[in-house]
Amino acid sequence: MFGPMFSTPRASAATGSKAWLQAMLDFERALAGAQAAAGVIPDDAAREIGRRCRAELFDAEDIARRAVASATPVIALVHDLTGLVGSAAAPHVHRGATSQDVVDTAAMLVVRRTLDPVLDDLRAVAGECARLAREHRGTVMIARSLLQQALPTTFGYRCAGWLVSVESATSGLRRVRDERLAVQFGGAAGTLASLGADGPRVLGLLAAELGLGEPVLPWHTDRTRIAELAGALGAVAGVLGKIALDVKLHAQTEVGELAEGAPGGSSAMPHKRNPAGSVLVTAAAQRVPGLVSTLLSSMPQEYERAAGSWQAEWEPLSEVLRLVAAAAAHTRRLLSDLRVDAGRMAANAASTRGLVMAESASAALVDALGRTGAQELVSRLCRQVTEKGSTLRDELLADDRVREVLSHDQIVSATEPADYLGAATAFVDRALSEQEDR
Repeated sequence: MFGPMFSTPRASAATGSKAWLQAMLDFERALAGAQAAAGVIPDDAAREIGRRCRAELFDAEDIARRAVASATPVIALVHDLTGLVGSAAAPHVHRGATSQDVVDTAAMLVVRRTLDPVLDDLRAVAGECARLAREHRGTVMIARSLLQQALPTTFGYRCAGWLVSVESATSGLRRVRDERLAVQFGGAAGTLASLGADGPRVLGLLAAELGLGEPVLPWHTDRTRIAELAGALGAVAGVLGKIALDVKLHAQTEVGELAEGAPGGSSAMPHKRNPAGSVLVTAAAQRVPGLVSTLLSSMPQEYERAAGSWQAEWEPLSEVLRLVAAAAAHTRRLLSDLRVDAGRMAANAASTRGLVMAESASAALVDALGRTGAQELVSRLCRQVTEKGSTLRDELLADDRVREVLSHDQIVSATEPADYLGAATAFVDRALSEQEDR
């Protein structure tokens, strides 16, 4: 009922039972091939094992049921694989490996296969952020601090902030995919004792066969790779959640500055145009930290092989991959058709009748009146704006003391939001330049 909202078809396929099963069989196939290349097992045996390492030849649900007895699906899998190959190849199935070698390496394959489309979506998200930043580089809007109006900024600057954070989080996730996914092969206690002197060579050949990194030594209870992956996925989820939060806040009826191009409806209120995409991103992103916490809390593991903490990783890992995939895909869609109401942004920036320009007005008076004098004068004029329902510009123009030191044009400039953007547009240009360099 809920799965399609919190995954993508590709992520569901890449993390489902069949995908995990095939990844485990890929390990067994590659292991046999590596051992044949090292002269540990006959070539014919490796070819026979490889021919049988196809998920469609196995009953995944039956293997899952039998896994309960040993707290691992690998024993049932190896039993079935051994039964499928001929008698000559049977002794060479799973040679020198342990259950954790199979599952950990399968996890690395599942992660890699899932992350490729996720990274594609994140690249597209960055592209949409860059497009919006470029198009709205000078679109004035009000910045908000503690949910209250603060100072003028531009919507392009907001989008540039999204862009920089998306690029940073994506870079971290890409580094994990490219540098930290490694084969696992250590045998019963990490020493590959059953292979004797051939162990390290087989390890290298196995890594090459699978296209995974070759670790310095087996990492059975060194879970830093999983931790780095979890952290990178958590950072991506947080960045996407921030974008969704901004869109939701801007899309409120009373704010009305943004709207999703394909809003959701209501079962009871026909007039509603709900930011459904942002809602789904939020829901996915908020579930991720708990799963990241589970993966991190599983890091302390006993001696050379864990008793429970390792098993605790499997489902959270699959789930966090699906959730981040969903968040990236939903964000890509909502940004690609985001509706920006520049007129409403300008109106909201003017809704305080110029009070948000108090800092600018004070700065214009500092040289003549000193900081304290300028702030006291502008504070008094702001109170008059509130009491009289006038504007700060009107009060400044009507004040004799102000007119002694500022001209009409200087007062207008000091109360014009577009003239008080600081380095906003320069920062947009910097963000776009960096994105283009990437």
